[in-house]
Amino acid sequence: MSDETNLYQFVPDVHYELIPIKNLVSNQNYQRNLSIKHVQQTAAQFDLCQINPVKVSRRDGINYVFNGQHTIEIIARVSGSRETPVWCMIYDNLEYCHEADIFANQMKFTKALLPYEIFMANIEAGNDKQLIIKSLVESYHMEISGKKQPGSICAVSALEGIHDKYGFHVLDRTLCLIVGTWEGEQQSFSANMMKGVARLIHCFGDTLKDETFKEKLGRVSVKELSRTAKDRRAGSLGYSEAMLLIYNKKTQSPLRFDKLYF
Repeated sequence: MSDETNLYQFVPDVHYELIPIKNLVSNQNYQRNLSIKHVQQTAAQFDLCQINPVKVSRRDGINYVFNGQHTIEIIARVSGSRETPVWCMIYDNLEYCHEADIFANQMKFTKALLPYEIFMANIEAGNDKQLIIKSLVESYHMEISGKKQPGSICAVSALEGIHDKYGFHVLDRTLCLIVGTWEGEQQSFSANMMKGVARLIHCFGDTLKDETFKEKLGRVSVKELSRTAKDRRAGSLGYSEAMLLIYNKKTQSPLRFDKLYF
């Protein structure tokens, strides 16, 4: 076998065709249920450059989709027609059980992008949200990082989540309170801690006094606060409750706990 022939053993035996969506079948039992919510959300932010070829097994003259059922429904929704053609990668020699095996294992050896990697790609793309968040973090003499180190924030998803859910000003005040209270301690920028502080700010607004927060919470280590939070309940709500307990201690006008759950 020649070297050139050897190379082709790593090329799938497929060909490409443009096939109208109406001529594609995607009702095999091994497939997951179609998520209408996912189709609607993706169609609302449709980007042609994100569309991948649909994998099709042609058996007995029928085009069975075994990877891309959501893709074809998104395109049908955006275009308003099932006459719309999509690029298909056609396999001619697959049996049903082989299709199912490919579907089951298609993500097995795929390395998912980390939130930090996605964030930095958005920075390189010049996307406004990520640039704004990066600039805000750096204004507190911190940096966004993919690994834990002094002066860094690794909980990228939490930063973006707070920005999306509560807005820029809540994220800004969240970082301000944490920096002012725990002076940049690494664990104070965990996802649950940041989301817990953001929840307090969102729920209580200006009735939550920044100086009181810094004074009272600053007497408690992040480690002790984390223990209290985990004893109360899982996740960021436990942190909100733990911080509110400390904030309200020995005060004549405590903030109402029930407002945390609105």
